[in-house]
Amino acid sequence: MNLLDELARTDIAPALLAQVQALIEQQQARLAEKDFKIKALTFELAYYKRVRFGKASEALVGEQRMLFDETVDMDLAAIDEELRSQAPVKPPRKRAGRQPLPPELERIEHRHEPESCQCGQCGADLVKIGEDVSEQLDVEPARFFVHRHIRPQYACRPCETVTAAPIPPAVIDGGMAAVGLLAWIAACKYLDHLPLYRIEQIATRQGVPLARSTLADWIGRIGVALQPLADRLADLLRQHDCLHADETPVRQLDPGSGKTRHAYLWAYRSGVHDGGPPIVVFDYQSSRAGAHVRSFLHGWRGHLMVDDYAGYKAMFADGPTELACLAHIRRKFFDVHAASKSPVAEQALQRIARLYAIEQQGVGLDPPQRMLLREQLALPALAELHAWLLVNQRAVAAGSGTAKAIDHALKRWPALQRYASSGSLPIDNNPVENAIRPIAIGKKNWLFAGSERAGRRAAAIQSLFATARLNGLDPARWLAIVLERLPTCPNSQIDSLLPFPDFT
Repeated sequence: MNLLDELARTDIAPALLAQVQALIEQQQARLAEKDFKIKALTFELAYYKRVRFGKASEALVGEQRMLFDETVDMDLAAIDEELRSQAPVKPPRKRAGRQPLPPELERIEHRHEPESCQCGQCGADLVKIGEDVSEQLDVEPARFFVHRHIRPQYACRPCETVTAAPIPPAVIDGGMAAVGLLAWIAACKYLDHLPLYRIEQIATRQGVPLARSTLADWIGRIGVALQPLADRLADLLRQHDCLHADETPVRQLDPGSGKTRHAYLWAYRSGVHDGGPPIVVFDYQSSRAGAHVRSFLHGWRGHLMVDDYAGYKAMFADGPTELACLAHIRRKFFDVHAASKSPVAEQALQRIARLYAIEQQGVGLDPPQRMLLREQLALPALAELHAWLLVNQRAVAAGSGTAKAIDHALKRWPALQRYASSGSLPIDNNPVENAIRPIAIGKKNWLFAGSERAGRRAAAIQSLFATARLNGLDPARWLAIVLERLPTCPNSQIDSLLPFPDFT
């Protein structure tokens, strides 16, 4: 017997009974609606999880995969929150073992005491037995404030002279921008890849008018001030015995035609096994001609890790010694295996993985120890790989993707195996590719360089920022300190401003 039948047998008024009946029917309808929505959200959640972790997501690469994952993760979180809001009793949120927040961040304590220090049942005084501590991460958007410099003026009546403290030297004489603001603008533009009009909009939301023309003027002056540091960085880079090199195309505005044309950002990085602080230098040039790398490395002798681009080849006849990138070799076999599931390509990947496993064993070793490890393990593995490539070169169909991958590996073999005879040479070109990747991603925001001068300026600032990151420095904080010290720093002490680990 249900509740309505029970009520009907009592002396309750018919009108009141009708109201109760309507209320119950309304609640049942709401429960049915919630049940329907929960089922729909559960189905949608399962679908997104299949999409997020299924084969379709694996087909995406690079930045596409990153953007895809971000979008789906946001959708999953939104669906999960909607499900929580529909539940009659909200379940406790599952908390995976999240990483602790950085200890160096400022802590603002909020103490939450009970309304009363007496027991609510017996009135006895409560005794503290411990405390529960939880932390939330917060952020304060760009906060603009004003430095007010007051220079009292003092007069000497007998001498009829006026004395005042001198104006502190600045990167931009008489400029309105303090070093913190200049560093923030440069970081927004070259680290976060924000065009100047977006920086202008951020400032406008805070009630601060910063015209794009003013921002452009400041960036131009900062670039001139930092150029000697970038030049010195390039000089120090060329003192290394081993370098990585790579290049990426960028668009440059062609004012005469109103269109854009191709330019190139050449990237050079010190060897990953070299001593001293790591260095990255970008060189902006109008083309991909090999003459640019020959000009940058003019007179340099050492080992140069590059891909198979023909622009590098002329250098190796009478100059640096070529190193070939094992990651490029692997990539070709990976593409073949992904497209056709070729068993030969799979075996090649397994043999290359063995070489990388040996390198992993050498992490943390000094060059002599790494050289011994490579002689004992890598050289025999390379000899086996070479023999295997020769056998399979004759066995696979000529002109196939597998054949092309094998031919490419054999063509690059002398330069490919060279690393294993040393303890200080790298196995691949990934370090410089990692250094250039943020710029390759960021150029989707800024689209093109406005001029060749703008490209060179960006290359100089990006060189300093990338080197700062490699050395564990906060690029924006480093730049703010440098802009403050630069006007009074003599040329003989310019190395003290470079973004190296000992910078303070």
